[in-house]
Amino acid sequence: MDTPFFHTDRGIEYAAYAFQKRLAQLHFVQSMNRPGKVTDNAFVESFFHSLKTESIHGRTFTEDGELLSVLHSYLPFYNRSRIHSSLNYLPPATYEQQLA
Repeated sequence: MDTPFFHTDRGIEYAAYAFQKRLAQLHFVQSMNRPGKVTDNAFVESFFHSLKTESIHGRTFTEDGELLSVLHSYLPFYNRSRIHSSLNYLPPATYEQQLA
Protein backbone atom coordinates (compact mmCIF):
# COMPACT_ATOMS: atom_id res chain seq x y z
CA MET A 1 0.00 0.00 0.00
CA ASP A 2 1.24 3.49 -0.81
CA THR A 3 2.11 5.82 2.04
CA PRO A 4 -0.69 8.37 2.45
CA PHE A 5 0.21 12.04 2.38
CA PHE A 6 -1.64 14.80 4.21
CA HIS A 7 -1.03 18.07 2.38
CA THR A 8 -2.11 21.39 3.87
CA ASP A 9 -1.32 25.04 3.96
CA ARG A 10 0.90 26.30 6.78
CA GLY A 11 -1.93 27.00 9.19
CA ILE A 12 -1.04 26.89 12.85
CA GLU A 13 -3.45 24.02 13.48
CA TYR A 14 -1.56 21.83 11.01
CA ALA A 15 1.86 22.80 12.39
CA ALA A 16 0.86 21.99 15.98
CA TYR A 17 2.89 19.24 17.61
CA ALA A 18 -0.24 17.28 18.66
CA PHE A 19 -1.53 17.26 15.08
CA GLN A 20 1.83 16.18 13.66
CA LYS A 21 2.08 13.43 16.27
CA ARG A 22 -1.38 12.11 15.39
CA LEU A 23 -0.55 12.02 11.68
CA ALA A 24 2.59 10.04 12.48
CA GLN A 25 0.55 7.59 14.58
CA LEU A 26 -1.73 7.06 11.58
CA HIS A 27 1.33 6.56 9.32
CA PHE A 28 0.65 9.68 7.26
CA VAL A 29 3.47 11.76 5.83
CA GLN A 30 2.76 15.43 6.35
CA SER A 31 3.29 17.84 3.49
CA MET A 32 2.88 21.61 3.59
CA ASN A 33 3.14 24.30 0.99
CA ARG A 34 6.34 26.32 0.98
CA PRO A 35 6.41 29.54 3.00
CA GLY A 36 5.14 32.41 0.89
CA LYS A 37 4.02 30.14 -1.97
CA VAL A 38 0.24 30.16 -1.70
CA THR A 39 -0.14 28.56 -5.12
CA ASP A 40 1.48 25.33 -3.86
CA ASN A 41 -1.87 24.31 -2.44
CA ALA A 42 -4.02 25.23 -5.45
CA PHE A 43 -4.46 21.69 -6.78
CA VAL A 44 -5.30 20.30 -3.35
CA GLU A 45 -7.82 23.08 -2.77
CA SER A 46 -9.36 22.38 -6.16
CA PHE A 47 -9.59 18.65 -5.42
CA PHE A 48 -11.37 19.19 -2.10
CA HIS A 49 -13.74 21.69 -3.68
CA SER A 50 -14.66 19.12 -6.34
CA LEU A 51 -15.00 16.33 -3.79
CA LYS A 52 -17.28 18.35 -1.54
CA THR A 53 -19.37 19.79 -4.37
CA GLU A 54 -19.79 16.53 -6.27
CA SER A 55 -20.06 13.98 -3.46
CA ILE A 56 -20.44 15.45 0.02
CA HIS A 57 -22.63 18.58 0.11
CA GLY A 58 -26.31 17.89 0.68
CA ARG A 59 -25.70 14.41 2.10
CA THR A 60 -25.90 13.14 5.65
CA PHE A 61 -23.62 10.35 6.78
CA THR A 62 -24.71 8.43 9.86
CA GLU A 63 -21.79 5.99 9.89
CA ASP A 64 -18.11 6.26 9.04
CA GLY A 65 -18.52 3.43 6.54
CA GLU A 66 -20.92 5.49 4.45
CA LEU A 67 -18.40 8.29 4.06
CA LEU A 68 -15.59 5.83 3.38
CA SER A 69 -17.68 4.23 0.65
CA VAL A 70 -18.20 7.61 -1.03
CA LEU A 71 -14.48 8.39 -0.83
CA HIS A 72 -13.49 4.97 -2.15
CA SER A 73 -15.71 5.45 -5.18
CA TYR A 74 -14.91 9.14 -5.75
CA LEU A 75 -11.12 8.86 -5.82
CA PRO A 76 -10.97 6.43 -8.77
CA PHE A 77 -13.62 8.50 -10.56
CA TYR A 78 -11.63 11.70 -9.98
CA ASN A 79 -8.39 10.19 -11.28
CA ARG A 80 -9.64 7.95 -14.09
CA SER A 81 -12.88 9.43 -15.43
CA ARG A 82 -13.41 13.04 -14.38
CA ILE A 83 -12.06 15.51 -16.93
CA HIS A 84 -9.90 18.41 -15.75
CA SER A 85 -9.68 21.67 -17.61
CA SER A 86 -6.08 22.15 -16.45
CA LEU A 87 -5.17 18.85 -18.17
CA ASN A 88 -6.66 19.66 -21.58
CA TYR A 89 -9.99 18.15 -20.53
CA LEU A 90 -8.54 14.72 -19.80
CA PRO A 91 -8.69 12.63 -16.61
CA PRO A 92 -5.37 12.66 -14.69
CA ALA A 93 -4.64 8.97 -15.41
CA THR A 94 -5.09 9.48 -19.16
CA TYR A 95 -3.03 12.66 -19.11
CA GLU A 96 -0.15 10.89 -17.32
CA GLN A 97 -0.31 7.95 -19.75
CA GLN A 98 0.00 10.35 -22.67
CA LEU A 99 3.03 11.99 -21.07
CA ALA A 100 4.82 8.65 -20.56
